[in-house]
Amino acid sequence: MKLNHLNLCVLDLPEAIVFFQRLFGFQLIEQKAAAIAVMDDGHGFTLVLSLMQANQDEHYRYPKDFHLGFYVSTATEVDEFHKKLTAFGIGSDVPKMMRGGYTLYFTALGGILFEVTCFNN
Repeated sequence: MKLNHLNLCVLDLPEAIVFFQRLFGFQLIEQKAAAIAVMDDGHGFTLVLSLMQANQDEHYRYPKDFHLGFYVSTATEVDEFHKKLTAFGIGSDVPKMMRGGYTLYFTALGGILFEVTCFNN
């Protein structure tokens, strides 16, 4: 069995589209009005971004440990991603060794936690 898509609810759809394009290399495949964007990672995974309903955004919060994790092949890629993140205007702690990997955590898009990790040091 293979996970092929995920629907992620966001507060600002245009911001999320640019975020995933510029930082993670996703391509916009289709946009349905101002409510849904379908994106592809080029490796068989589809990310669907849905605009959070107006009446939900005041109570919007993903659970504390919810996060999106991305694996890269080298520690250098984690460091380069950290530089790209900083240039994009998103602050984060520096990457560090933890739980067997070289990892960067950061928060973006209204409080969603992201992880970029390399396990091959």
